[in-house]
Amino acid sequence: MISVTELRNGTKVEMDGGLWECLEYSHLKMGRGGAKVVTKFRNMESGSIVDRTFNSGEKLQDIYVEGKKMQYLYKDGNDFVFMDLDTYDQVYLAPNLVGEVAKFMKENTEVEVAMYGEKALSITLPNQVILKITQTDPGVRGDTVSGGTKPATLETGAVVQVPLFVEQDTDVKVDTRTGQYLSRA
Repeated sequence: MISVTELRNGTKVEMDGGLWECLEYSHLKMGRGGAKVVTKFRNMESGSIVDRTFNSGEKLQDIYVEGKKMQYLYKDGNDFVFMDLDTYDQVYLAPNLVGEVAKFMKENTEVEVAMYGEKALSITLPNQVILKITQTDPGVRGDTVSGGTKPATLETGAVVQVPLFVEQDTDVKVDTRTGQYLSRA
């Protein structure tokens, strides 16, 4: 158990029958009354966000979330199939659990899956991935006053803005956190 005064961004707790991650917190000291802790939590299973206010003496049950290295294998219908690199077990994860990172995952990509017991909670990709451009328009010569960019479709289906000089069938480095082009690979 931890006191609500020990909450920090990223702290994971169990409350109201669910698993929650603290996104924001602030301590409010009232003039006459006791201190309050105002927090914002995200449900790690459904993704919903809730604002909660606690008195400073309250306690919450903290949880330990383990990070497991897994490899993305393929998509089976709607589910994504991952292989545990330690035990070689295959795990099927739903699209709502994988979320937006799916647009930067290609087969055989190693990811880190946050696990609570036997339950997968979230997926973290490497900060940078190298993907091939499958379709982009040719750059227009002389149209570089604004440091021009153009849309490019990657092999995973994601669309990113790339400089005009980047051509089709080029490998590019993309930041998975922001979805921005970094450089040619």
